[in-house]
Amino acid sequence: MSRSAGSRANRRGEPPPSPEPLPAPAVDSHTHLDIVLNGFRSEEPADESAVDAEIEAAAAVGIPRLVQVGVDVPSSRWSAELAARHPNVLAAVAVHPNEAGEGAADDDALAEIDRLAALPRVRAVGETGLDRYRTGPEGWAAQEASFRAHIRIAKEHGVALVVHDRDAHEEILRVLDDEGAPEHTVFHCFSGDAAFATACVERGHVLSFAGTLTFGNAGYLREAAARTPLDQLLVETDSPFLTPVPHRGRPNASRLVPHTVRALAEVTGVEVDRLCDALTRNAERVFGRWGTDPTG
Repeated sequence: MSRSAGSRANRRGEPPPSPEPLPAPAVDSHTHLDIVLNGFRSEEPADESAVDAEIEAAAAVGIPRLVQVGVDVPSSRWSAELAARHPNVLAAVAVHPNEAGEGAADDDALAEIDRLAALPRVRAVGETGLDRYRTGPEGWAAQEASFRAHIRIAKEHGVALVVHDRDAHEEILRVLDDEGAPEHTVFHCFSGDAAFATACVERGHVLSFAGTLTFGNAGYLREAAARTPLDQLLVETDSPFLTPVPHRGRPNASRLVPHTVRALAEVTGVEVDRLCDALTRNAERVFGRWGTDPTG
């Protein structure tokens, strides 16, 4: 994802109506509320009432907890500030690999990510990683250096690592193995096949599945999910991107997570209420408890 991709996503109109509520609460482990509401105009902070309305809409269908994810310094600050004021939200902070490939992960930016990662409601460093799709070879060295720096920040602060992996499966594992992965490492919007899922699971990593799981051409993802142990699964929106069927092509939102949860239940053969309980437990193990006090 990039700034321009965020702007394009937000021009497609409002997200579709909410689905039937889940029988038990689950967690959206990766969302970009700033992009949903602002089209990634970081200089124009999202209206607090609009943010609260999105969070309430998600809670109404059984998604009461969200992880708001930063992709550069401004959005990471915003994510940390939102989590500090809202008990339903935790934050992740990072410079996205596409931004890093353009030189945005300089010393000042990494120092600010390091500072933010120490805040009590910031529970992950991410999304960071490697992207061989949007960034050409000229930016790969900068991406890898940024990824390694983010891994070290996550380990220093004892928080989770949220990995963006696009067309870079083997390279991602190489860097994680070389640096030593944090205790909790999440492959956001898992995009690999069953063999890659097995390689990640054997290393103890957690796989988070997005609306892509519901796409007709994503049989390889469904096979990967079916092979993933229940205690290593998460779900997410990556909103406003990757909207699940039946609303593919329209903007995504956290209130649409139930579509993905039900698809995951069908793939894994686990009853929806039991799956929701497991997803919540997994999220709390990875990110810690949300609690009722936004100060910590």
